[in-house]
Amino acid sequence: MTLTQRIRSKLYRETKYLGRDIGHLLGFDESFYRNARGSRILIYHGICKHDHTRFNPIFLKLKTFEQHLQFYQQYFNVISLDDYYQERFSRDKFNICITFDDGYANNHKYVLSLLKKYQLPATFFITAIRDAGHDVLWNDFLGIVSKYGPAKLFYKNEQFYKNRFNKYISGQSGMSMVEILRSGGFGVKEEMMKLLYPLVPYRENKPNDEDYWLQMTKEQIQELSASPFAGIGSHGYYHNDLACIPIGDAVDEMARSKQYLENIIDKPITSLAFPYGSYTRATIKAAKNAGYDQLLAMDFYFAEDHADGAMRERFTVNPFISPVNQMHATITRSYER
Repeated sequence: MTLTQRIRSKLYRETKYLGRDIGHLLGFDESFYRNARGSRILIYHGICKHDHTRFNPIFLKLKTFEQHLQFYQQYFNVISLDDYYQERFSRDKFNICITFDDGYANNHKYVLSLLKKYQLPATFFITAIRDAGHDVLWNDFLGIVSKYGPAKLFYKNEQFYKNRFNKYISGQSGMSMVEILRSGGFGVKEEMMKLLYPLVPYRENKPNDEDYWLQMTKEQIQELSASPFAGIGSHGYYHNDLACIPIGDAVDEMARSKQYLENIIDKPITSLAFPYGSYTRATIKAAKNAGYDQLLAMDFYFAEDHADGAMRERFTVNPFISPVNQMHATITRSYER
């Protein structure tokens, strides 16, 4: 696509989004929501009060999230993950299942009270990174360094340059540091955090940034689990890409994360959301052997996944569009229509 085509595409999309917002104010979309049927599992991540794009493009503002809940309460039927798997769907409304990935403490801080307020259920997929002695995920740590760190740095005898998106790019391979580290185990990521922290001692210098990276404590996980509006699932042990690491390590991670969460909440953990939505046939088999019977991806990788009773696709929420446009995309499962 040429630059001119990209500009035209962007303008068309923005005009369409604006028109949809105006149409909602005038009540033109009332019948669209009332007549919508079907079901969707949604993926949320972090919730913050301000500056939701500070470190990454997956956070949502608290105000916007509450507007989503207001939409759900008015037009949709919101059900738990268990009910979704049992297909306990409304025939009169579009069915929504809310999920959160990554286990941010901001989920406990902001989301739990809103679920109580609107009487809506959600499932939280949490890592066991606290059990590994850390309170931040490796990719969030790297996001902080990329935001506040120098324009270039040396890491393992390789020079990395910060691009216009605040991503460190290898001057040798052209790959981003995130891509390079994602393909490895946690040992190399832990080493990276130790080596790069002195460049950006954010705990001391940026205490107000905690909403963007801090992971939930055991006590917060227990409080979530005690709520009738919250379910708990696994999101891996270290937040490794389970499709990239050796299968033996993936098996270990799935078992250890399950045990960690079960020991905290004293309930069975039977659902697993693959980190990054990434999986292989081997990880699916290993997850089932570990005792998971609810396996959450994003887009399916294999044709046979559609016939697998354990597998479900999910749709990631877009933090850059209005609630009206998000609701439309949720129903159509497309940000282009």
